[in-house]
Amino acid sequence: MMQYLGIASLLPLVGALSTSDAPRVKQVAIIGAGAGGSSAAYHLAQYAAEAGISTNITVFERNDYVGGRTTTVNPWGDKSIAVELGGSIFVQINQIMVKAMEEFNLSTAGNDLATTFGMPDLGIWNGQEFVIVTQAGDSWWDKAKLLWRYGTAPLWTNRLMKSAVGRFLGMYEEPVFPWKSLSDVVEQVGLIEVTGVTGEQYLQANGINEIFSREIIQASTRVNYASNLAYIHGLETMVCMATNGAMQISGGNWQIFAHMLKASHANLHLNTTVSQISRQQNGTYSLTSRSTKTNTEQTTLFDDIILAAPLQYTNLVISPPPKHTPDEIPYTHLYTTLFASPHKLNPAAFNLPPTSPVPQYVLTTLPPSEPPTDNTAGSPSFYSISLSSAAMNPRSSPPRFEYVYKIFSPERVNATFLSHILGQPVGEKEAEEGEVDGVVSWIHHKLWYSYPREYPRVSFEEVVLDEGLWYTSGIEGFISTMETSALSGKNVARLVRDGWVGGAGAEGLVEEVVQEEL
Repeated sequence: MMQYLGIASLLPLVGALSTSDAPRVKQVAIIGAGAGGSSAAYHLAQYAAEAGISTNITVFERNDYVGGRTTTVNPWGDKSIAVELGGSIFVQINQIMVKAMEEFNLSTAGNDLATTFGMPDLGIWNGQEFVIVTQAGDSWWDKAKLLWRYGTAPLWTNRLMKSAVGRFLGMYEEPVFPWKSLSDVVEQVGLIEVTGVTGEQYLQANGINEIFSREIIQASTRVNYASNLAYIHGLETMVCMATNGAMQISGGNWQIFAHMLKASHANLHLNTTVSQISRQQNGTYSLTSRSTKTNTEQTTLFDDIILAAPLQYTNLVISPPPKHTPDEIPYTHLYTTLFASPHKLNPAAFNLPPTSPVPQYVLTTLPPSEPPTDNTAGSPSFYSISLSSAAMNPRSSPPRFEYVYKIFSPERVNATFLSHILGQPVGEKEAEEGEVDGVVSWIHHKLWYSYPREYPRVSFEEVVLDEGLWYTSGIEGFISTMETSALSGKNVARLVRDGWVGGAGAEGLVEEVVQEEL
């Protein structure tokens, strides 16, 4: 992490509210330093400066790093090698991410290991065979259009995706932006018909054939959202196909959010949990936080609080209860496994001849005879395996060249599975901890509550929980990406600023939300 983050976490908590008649500094707390919280801080600082309003922004983050689910891990503890553990890529249409990358002069990382090691670029495995194998060089759509078996399905799917994404992009611009109700804006831009049905239903209704849907599109929904087409809504299905211009930041995508926080001049408190917020009679909020490093507790006053994390996982007590409380919704439990080995993947594990290399990216779908189920990978047993990096293992004796792999799966990866895909015996302890000179020299297991189960829905969580209390994470049931979280943070930042300069204000927005619910 950047040094300034560590320094910022040592700054004292501030937030005493002045009682003088002179314009005072607005005190804002943001709970969560992921994409939503970092974006909220960054854009609020900009909007407030444009309006001539002085602000003091304090960001509380329970982890010891910035970025939330966008974080990297260093194989063998080597900081020169960073592998994405969470959000791996963003795409060209992600306006906020791309603009920030350019503004902060961040470079993208290349990952064409397929060409380097003479292997196919992409393969889609159904547990029995590869239904498609492609080489590096062509775009996704160029590859798919060459396959006679899919007919015009790739072309029509591309048009369908562009139509849905085009409507979504309307949420960035006035008069739609900023929106005070996510449900209303989804209806306003014409996406209710897409979110209200499953991906399977949406594709069928638009004439996309079953083979292309199952073999290509479902492979994409599985790797991105651990979902088969019958259990994910139509819009998220289309988002999975918007892959043009995919990129990642060299050294980790988390750097975008670290730079956002630095640019906002926010006071950042890492390793700090927020246990309670209480609304005062004068409309301000007291916030109680505890540093897990020093085990010290502090209570501070704020004008506005932005909750930029799923409320159901914060253990946060809000007193009195807000006028609108987000519903608890099911989240996907996703295992991400990173491991290093001197061995390439075993062709026999994928029913390939011994001389046929396994593709760099192995996505999965289901065979024609297997009905889809919810929250399981089915017969393939995993969602994806990819070759993420390759480097010298500095801890082996002597140092040796190794491959670094990433697996997404619904269950924790074990020794039996690793032995199977590597074609080499892996012990139980080795599968848990790695052995520096073993078949698996390094391994990292992570269980994520990665994103909501994106079931069809036509209503979404509100951004205004109460007067001065805002929520960014409701957007995840609509679309869950780094970009949409950043967009939600930007939207809340604009609403906060508009309330300060004499717009509708949070109280008026809350009353509108309550009236709609009634």
